[in-house]
Amino acid sequence: MNLQQQTADHTEYRPWLSAYPPGVPADIDTTQYGSLVQLMNESFEKYAARPAYVFMGKEFTFGLTDSMSWKLCAYLQGLGLVKGDRVAIMMPNVPQYPIAVAAILRAGLVVVNVNPLYTPRELEHQLKDSGAKAIIIIENFANTLQQCIGNTAVKHVVLASMGDMLGVIKGGIVNYVVRKVKKLVPAFSLPGAVRFNDAISKGQERKPQIVNGGPDDVAVLQYTGGTTGVSKGAVLLHRNMIANVLQSDAWNEPAMGRVPDNEQPTGVCALPLYHIFAFTCCMMLSLRTGGKLILIPNPRDLKAVLKELSTQTFHAFPAVNTLFNGLANHPDFNTVNWKNLKVSLGGGMAVQAAVAKQWLDKTGCPICEGYGLSETSPSASCNPTTSTAFTGTIGVPIPGTLMKCLDDDGNEVPVGQPGEIAIKGPQVMAGYWQRPDETAKVMTADGFFKSGDIGVMDERGYFKIIDRKKDMVLVSGFNVYPNEVEDVVAGLDGVLECAVVGVPDEKTGEAVKLVVVKKDPGLTEEKVREYCRANLTSYKQPKVIEFRTDLPKTPVGKILRRELRDTK
Repeated sequence: MNLQQQTADHTEYRPWLSAYPPGVPADIDTTQYGSLVQLMNESFEKYAARPAYVFMGKEFTFGLTDSMSWKLCAYLQGLGLVKGDRVAIMMPNVPQYPIAVAAILRAGLVVVNVNPLYTPRELEHQLKDSGAKAIIIIENFANTLQQCIGNTAVKHVVLASMGDMLGVIKGGIVNYVVRKVKKLVPAFSLPGAVRFNDAISKGQERKPQIVNGGPDDVAVLQYTGGTTGVSKGAVLLHRNMIANVLQSDAWNEPAMGRVPDNEQPTGVCALPLYHIFAFTCCMMLSLRTGGKLILIPNPRDLKAVLKELSTQTFHAFPAVNTLFNGLANHPDFNTVNWKNLKVSLGGGMAVQAAVAKQWLDKTGCPICEGYGLSETSPSASCNPTTSTAFTGTIGVPIPGTLMKCLDDDGNEVPVGQPGEIAIKGPQVMAGYWQRPDETAKVMTADGFFKSGDIGVMDERGYFKIIDRKKDMVLVSGFNVYPNEVEDVVAGLDGVLECAVVGVPDEKTGEAVKLVVVKKDPGLTEEKVREYCRANLTSYKQPKVIEFRTDLPKTPVGKILRRELRDTK
């Protein structure tokens, strides 16, 4: 049953269709590709001569990406990996990332996206849970892998470096600076690891096997805290990803259709590719449209970001609120020509009105805020790309998507009443990896995914998020689950009890606040911070640490988080 049939009976639920710009379809045909591999093959052939990526000033064509990914595909198959095996990728935005993704999918394998800033504890959990047998990792984080690889099923390591793709001279200089000057590669020992370029060379000696994949095969395991805080893999099938790429393409067309015929549509990829927002809405979407992506390896270095952008013409800029804000307030902002910008997409976290106003004033391009989750591949709703002003909403459901607000009993609430946002569409995940119990908690009998976010829908079909049902903290667009941080801190000697809540933060939207009850009076804030640095990636670390003599609780012993948000 295709989506047209599914939604035909639900037209009464779609008041938002009147908000669609001319030419944007109500539904999309998700059957035009049988797999992501088919989509990629079409684009690699069609756009072979075009630049696909720009990295550190060097362009890489679709054709080069195509040929290198086939070689890496052959190498992976030569390791004995078979259809359905998982391969982790732990890299920043470097050209090896899209090559690795294409190779893994072409080999019939499953991509496991890993945050390169993870601690050994976090990495070990994800590798063990996914059952990954191989990992493609940049050497900067090899030391982290070394500390946990023995406890995982990983048998094969492909080791990339920042300069791999930049040629002998420039690549050598870049690697020297990264390793020796900036000292960004801690010493490591990974016996048997094969260098990325060597893997490509070895793959050249083999003929890749064509794997016939279908729409219901798993494409990506995208890890998320879900509703409980234990990191789980959202199972994204080929058809889920295809649907979201086509939905995003249709949604962006009114804006991107204004790119002059003599210019290649170009996007800025400052969001990390391991994050589903960038994976789908930058890399996969750009592949589909024959666009060029400007790869930004470190978006925190705003000066370097602006320096790179000052040399480029670009039309699309997906980002989170903190990045829009940081760039708009940077002294080098005006060194960049923003006049070609056709669409600024805000997602991952709430866009603040003040930031949106400043961005519009400075670029002339309003931020279109959207909404999605790892579980929805990610895009579920967005403001029309023809918007001329910031709406303060998450927009309307994108083509082929149904959204509604539910009460605690699962009943739809009236227009204007708050309820939990639930989403149905071809982009919704198949479930959580090997967690049928957790999947059952978030899926309704009629196929809606319960987001955990509380929202309201107005009479036009625009949705606005007003609260969060779960205790998740959203730091610069990244989910932090109190349970995980509490479990880590509880393991520190001297801690009797602890609790985590989110508190407002001007820069990151929300920040982590940790409240600790001491068992050992000698426990200090610095000891807690040091322990957190060793066990939690940076955005999960508490910004505020408070010591109390006890934690506020209900009569049955449940911690009253609301009281902890009030700083004493």
